[in-house]
This record gives sequence, C-alpha cells and structure tokens, in this order.
Amino acid sequence: MVEVIEKSILTTQYNEMINITQDIKEELEKHEIQEGFITIQTMHTTTGITVNESLECLEQDIENLLSQLVPEEKPYHHARMLRDYGSTAGNATGHLKSLICGNHCHFVLKNGQLFMGSAQQIYFCEFDGPAKRNYVIIINTA
Repeated sequence: MVEVIEKSILTTQYNEMINITQDIKEELEKHEIQEGFITIQTMHTTTGITVNESLECLEQDIENLLSQLVPEEKPYHHARMLRDYGSTAGNATGHLKSLICGNHCHFVLKNGQLFMGSAQQIYFCEFDGPAKRNYVIIINTA
C-alpha cells in the first residue's frame, strides 16, 4: 500500500534550511505504520530536500558553499524574459542550488520509527523564497 501525505510550509527567507524531521515523525505517529519505506519529496524546482546534521554552523557552511558554487551575480541564461510566463526569470540560482541539493530523500521505517543515524535530520531547503511551499511524504508499507 502507498500513502501520500501532502504538507505545506511557509518559508521566510530567500535561502534557508528548515528542519522538518519532527513534522515527519509526527505524521508517522498519526498513521501508526510499523514497517516500510518513506520518501520525502519537494514539489518545487527551486527548493530541495536534504539530510544532514542539525548544527547552525553547519547549516551556514552549506549555505555558504552553495552561494560560492552558484553566485547570484553571474550572467545566467535563465535571467531573461520568458514569453510563456510573461515575466523575467530571476531565479536561476534557485534552480541550480536545487539541482545540487536534490529534491527527495528515502528512509526505512522500522518498528514505527524512521531508521536513521543519530545525527541525521531532514531539511526542506528554500532557494527562491519567501513563499508557501509544498512537499509530500510518501509511505510504502511492507
């Protein structure tokens, strides 16, 4: 059986990492699923889902690295008038940072719990905010 849970999140900054681990755990408790697999996936092309340790200094290091790899001031091809949208695209960096970060993560569910390392946390990453964003929790029961 596959179950899809839709979640919304309000981001507050242009670039930010939001720890959503506790939200995921609370959803699992509501659904009382014991064994299976879980996927967390963003529904946007300028956001990401990643797994890392929850340390403020590490979050800043990750944001700094992404900013160095994808600087705002570079002349991107995407920063031009898009006829289909009727506006100028100004979020090339968001798309590229999302590409680096990835849009999903997977975990095993064991005894009703996320089977993850003690330092692992799940992050929703915003690269074009602030905005109302959506992600899904996909549960595949064994």
